[in-house]
Amino acid sequence: MSKTRPAPDRAGPSRPGPGSRARRRRRALTLLVVLGLVAAGAFFGGRFLLDSVVNPQCTISAGGKTETFDPEQTGNAALIAALSLKRDMPPRAATIALTTAIQESKIRNLRYGDRDSLGLFQQRPSQGWGSEEEILDPVYSTNAFFDALVKYKGYQSADITTIAQKVQKSGFPEAYRDHEGEGRVLASTLTGHSPAGLTCRLDAPTGSVAPADVAADLEQQMGITGASVGDGVLTVTAADATSAWAVAHWAVARAEQYGATSVTIGERTWDRADRDATWSDGADSTSVKIALA
Repeated sequence: MSKTRPAPDRAGPSRPGPGSRARRRRRALTLLVVLGLVAAGAFFGGRFLLDSVVNPQCTISAGGKTETFDPEQTGNAALIAALSLKRDMPPRAATIALTTAIQESKIRNLRYGDRDSLGLFQQRPSQGWGSEEEILDPVYSTNAFFDALVKYKGYQSADITTIAQKVQKSGFPEAYRDHEGEGRVLASTLTGHSPAGLTCRLDAPTGSVAPADVAADLEQQMGITGASVGDGVLTVTAADATSAWAVAHWAVARAEQYGATSVTIGERTWDRADRDATWSDGADSTSVKIALA
């Protein structure tokens, strides 16, 4: 007896109606909007997180090399380089001093050290460098270092380890050589020989120093006089473009201490509020303007 097989369904799949297609389009559009919002949230959230976790820092570039230091270190480095300029010393003197300070204190004005060592150069009162109070004055300690350095003829071309050791009499003389590259980059920018080579990314200022006090520091550290003050802006006219860049870099390097909001040299400006912390394009000049909060 044969069994009757059910007839195949030849009707085929049903086609979606216009309402079904419209619903799918709405779902796809909704999905795209959600994905866009998620992507935007991730981008802006990432930028906020980046801005909140990246500490203030300064970037120094010269001769194809780049180094980074925090604002405290950079401000102290600017003071050291400025005093070398005031004393009319060659950039090599700044390199030697900065290299030494990096090794001895990481360019921080330390109130402690090995035995009675103190300050930027870890100088010892017991070795005749001065009193504790004097050594902890960065201007005094830097001048004391340079006073000792110039006693050695030929220091301009001397090996960094040899000359630094003669001045410092360190227990680890070979360690100076490890930081010579950093010292060179700092010296080149801070003495004005690498224009636009120093920038700092900083938080918003919480206060500021009076322009007249900044002018007094500039005179004490770099020997530049005649700066004009008006409406929270200090204006300096330098002797030449190299000197102008030395002043501009000094001001950016010490912006954290002074509460500077911008530094302008000719048509070029470093703006503290700029997230990228770069110098704008334009022509250089010998005029430097330092705006304070």
